[in-house]
Amino acid sequence: MFRVVQQGAVRVIQGETPLNGDYVPVAATFCEPLSTTGQPKLVFDLSGVPLINSAGLELLLDVRDRCAERGGALVLAAPTPLCREILAATGLLGGIAVFEDTVSAAGSFAQ
Repeated sequence: MFRVVQQGAVRVIQGETPLNGDYVPVAATFCEPLSTTGQPKLVFDLSGVPLINSAGLELLLDVRDRCAERGGALVLAAPTPLCREILAATGLLGGIAVFEDTVSAAGSFAQ
């Protein structure tokens, strides 16, 4: 389902299920402690996420906002073609930085 991988000061959340109403509560448990401690630097790896619905989009926006309030950021990595289309159609591509892979996403925090 979801897991967290530490890459230096950056935490990467990896998912392998849809980011929808069934799995958002599980994903939120991985995001919550990360976005409330220190200056969060989060990458949500979407390479294994086949679909995002409105509940998943809302989670991403909420986590992004909580990270920003603490001086950190949430970025997205490697969205599948369908997820990229969903992000584009909803305008989220302009609101959250998206990178081709987790290495680039994690590296964006060093700039």
